[in-house]
Amino acid sequence: MTSPPRTPAHLSVRGLTKRFGAVHAVEDLTFDVTPGRVTGFLGPNGAGKTTTLRMLVGLATPTAGTATIGGRRYVELADPARTIGVALEASTFHPGRSARAHLRMLAPAAGADAARVEQLLTLVGLTADADRRVGGYSTGMRQRLALATALLGDPEILVLDEPTNGLDPAGIAWLRSFLRGFAAEGRTVLVSSHILSEVQHSVDDVVIVSHGRLVHASPLADLAALAVRTVTVAASDPAALARLVAERRWAAEPADATAPGAWQVRERRAAEVGAAAFAAGLELHLLTEDSPGLEDVFLRLTGQTTEVAA
Repeated sequence: MTSPPRTPAHLSVRGLTKRFGAVHAVEDLTFDVTPGRVTGFLGPNGAGKTTTLRMLVGLATPTAGTATIGGRRYVELADPARTIGVALEASTFHPGRSARAHLRMLAPAAGADAARVEQLLTLVGLTADADRRVGGYSTGMRQRLALATALLGDPEILVLDEPTNGLDPAGIAWLRSFLRGFAAEGRTVLVSSHILSEVQHSVDDVVIVSHGRLVHASPLADLAALAVRTVTVAASDPAALARLVAERRWAAEPADATAPGAWQVRERRAAEVGAAAFAAGLELHLLTEDSPGLEDVFLRLTGQTTEVAA
């Protein structure tokens, strides 16, 4: 099924807030999702991701702020199924209905025909199981059916909440390829997850939230700049090593728990610290370098571990 050209649509969240009594589920959240890119919407469980997505598609009313799709609220869209496809849960299917029957039932409202249903069953790999009752599906199969449902109207925007849950490695690789191809057509993709490592190979940009608030938004590559590289060093003469650290004005702190007289030096490479120690005539007993990965940075930003780079 080929769609006529459409103007790429973006998602815009401005000052979005949602309170449930004394609970602040989302607080003053602002970010953009641009066409042609896959954006990861990340945060720990309970960070407000699903609540934000529900407000975006009109399933919850904001306490304050706006969430718009191509400049309009979801309720203002003339043809929502053709504008935005959404999969917020993979467990809302009637257990006694087959996947084929489920899609055919929803197809008319999305402007889709029987051929589109068959095309989607093939796309998500459910053709062989299309007439089985959904109640007997695995979590991964339900995820595939949720994606097919979201794609019925051939939308310009795709919003998926935790889409890798239940998928095996092959399914995750397929989803990654699909999302990349979808965005390459100039369309918009927003994918939520509570684990960065599950989506980091498929996203271009990241929006990270914690306790309902934005803590970081940037291209994925920029997260690496927040990694705090540390070198742990110990010498036969702890006092001389301490003097060297002071003379070089390294950002450092004692690491005696690692070894007596050891130091942890931040934002330096092991080669640089080792060369300085050699020039000072120090005999080193320990020299290791720790370079945190993106997942470490994500955990720190969301308060799940300690220290975040300034």
